[in-house]
Amino acid sequence: MKPARLWVYSAGHFWVDFSCALLMFSRLSGRGEWALCALLYNFCAFAMQMPIGLLADRLDREGPVAALGCGLTAVGWVFAPLPIAAAVTAGLGNACFHVGGGVYTLRKGGDRAAPLGIFVSPGAFGIYFGTLWGKQSRVSGWMAAAGLLLFALVFLLPERREGDSLEAPTAPDRDGMAALACCFLVVVLRSYLGMVMAFPWKTGGWALGLVCALVLGKAAGGFLGDRLGMVRASALSLGLSAALFLLSSSPLAGTAAVFLFNMTMPITLWSAARLLSPGLAFGTLTFALFLGFLPAWLGWPALLTGGTGYAAGALCSLALLALGLKRGRL
Repeated sequence: MKPARLWVYSAGHFWVDFSCALLMFSRLSGRGEWALCALLYNFCAFAMQMPIGLLADRLDREGPVAALGCGLTAVGWVFAPLPIAAAVTAGLGNACFHVGGGVYTLRKGGDRAAPLGIFVSPGAFGIYFGTLWGKQSRVSGWMAAAGLLLFALVFLLPERREGDSLEAPTAPDRDGMAALACCFLVVVLRSYLGMVMAFPWKTGGWALGLVCALVLGKAAGGFLGDRLGMVRASALSLGLSAALFLLSSSPLAGTAAVFLFNMTMPITLWSAARLLSPGLAFGTLTFALFLGFLPAWLGWPALLTGGTGYAAGALCSLALLALGLKRGRL
C-alpha cells in the first residue's frame, strides 16, 4: 500500500463527511421535509453501499468510484433548493466515496487492520465540524464543492497498478456465515449505542473531547489488533470500556470508555473482508450502521441507558465479536 494514497483517501473521507453534514444542517435542517431528508440521506449513504460495493468489486477500479462520490456530493449542493433531491444525491455521493476508499484500503492493506483504522477515523471529525458550522449559519457551499471536485480529480489521476495484498476470500461456509452475522450484529449495536449514548457533562470542550476519543479509538483499534491479535484486542478494549462506562458520570472515565468502545470498528471491517469481497464486506457492515440508526429516527425509547446500559452493550459486543472471530477462525 502507498502511504500517501491512504492519507489522501483519509483526507477525502473527512472532507466528504464534512461537506455532507454541512449541507444537511445549513441548508436542509429546519425545513418541513427534514425528517424525510434525514432518513433518505442515511439510507443512501449507508444502505446503498452494499449494491455499490458489489458493483465496485466487479469494476475493480476504486479510484473512479471514489471520484464519482465526490462529484455527486458536490452536485448535492446544486440541488439544495430541492431538499429531497439534495439529500439523496449527497447520500449516494457519500456511499460511492466510502466504497471506493474502503475497497482500496481493504485490498491494499493485506493482513493489517491499521490502514482501515486510519481511513475510517477522520469521518467523525468531518461530521462533527460540518454539523457544528452548519447549525450556526447558512453557508453557500462553494468551498465544500470546490474541495470535493479537487479530490475527485486526484482520485481520477492514473495510478500505477499494483497487485492486491488481500487474498480473495472463498464463499463463506456455515461457520463463516455465523462469524459474519456476529460482526453484523456488533456493528448494529455500536451504531445504536452511538445514537442513544448521552452524558450530562457533554458540553463545551468535553463534547470535542468525545469526538477526539471516537476518532482516535477507531484509528488505534487497527494498530492494537495487528499487535495483539483481533481476539485479544477486542477483549481488552471492550472489557475495559465496559468497566469505565460504569464510571461514566466522570468525564475522564466516560471519554476513555468511548475511546475503547470504538476500537473494534476496524476489527469488524477486517474480519468481514476475510469472508466477503471488499466492496460487499464494506457495504454489508454499513447497512448494519443504517439499521442501528433507525430506532432513534423512529423515536423509540432507548433500551440501553446510563453507564450500566452502555456497559451491557459493550459486554454484549465483546461476546458477539469473540464468538464471530472464533467461529470464523479469524
